[in-house]
Amino acid sequence: MGRLQGKVAFITGAGAGIAKASALAFIREGAKVALAEIKPDLGRATEKQARDAGGDAVFIETDVTQDTAVKRAIDAAVERYGRLDILMNCVGGSLVEDVPVHKMDLAVFDRTIALNLRHPFLCCRHGIPHMIAGGGGSIINFSTWLALIGVEKPAYAAAKGGIVSFTRTLAAEYMKDGIRANAIAPATVRTERSIARWESKDSSAAKPSAAVLARNAVSRKLFPFSVAESEDMAAIAVFLASDESRVITGTVIPADGGRSACFKLYVPEG
Repeated sequence: MGRLQGKVAFITGAGAGIAKASALAFIREGAKVALAEIKPDLGRATEKQARDAGGDAVFIETDVTQDTAVKRAIDAAVERYGRLDILMNCVGGSLVEDVPVHKMDLAVFDRTIALNLRHPFLCCRHGIPHMIAGGGGSIINFSTWLALIGVEKPAYAAAKGGIVSFTRTLAAEYMKDGIRANAIAPATVRTERSIARWESKDSSAAKPSAAVLARNAVSRKLFPFSVAESEDMAAIAVFLASDESRVITGTVIPADGGRSACFKLYVPEG
């Protein structure tokens, strides 16, 4: 019997990256999974892969920054599966245009907050009542190591710092209802998106500055465990979703290969 047998999960951004890897890992562990994804081709591809593996998954087209869309998606998942046990808020990411505050376009800040902070709020707003009705569950949010220190990407760090406080508040507020809330804070994860940004040789793609690229190269040498695969994050998500972590709530797991713990090493002299 799988570690998530009999559980129902709702995962945002399930068409790619960490969310897709987690959805497939949840399927392997026996969960039924609602795949919330804004891009139909990606969502259907994950759905097919899950079903080909013998799992029960359904793609639900969803814009997670819109309140009515999120409510409709979560209600559809509960209508199909009868309950909601796991809410994994994975959509997010930083923008290349996330530059120092006095140079930042306001639209960049607003978009970053919408994807990384508003979206988990909306999912919890509409998902928690179903979890309470079912006797509890596990909420898994995604922060970043940048929220635990101070170095760059002010909009992204602010949104993900908000996730840290939001997650702890959820844990305190809903433990009486049997709901646990935790967050994962990765460093670099080799998703399709990050590979295109950091490793692609396509000169037309939006790239970080030369200084940021150089600092990232230094950090990879200093912290060999900090560059993760999506499956590494999926393994942590399975643990947090399962009853194995039943005594863990209000926690942020820095899955960053030691970057936030050894930040002094990250900043090259000069």
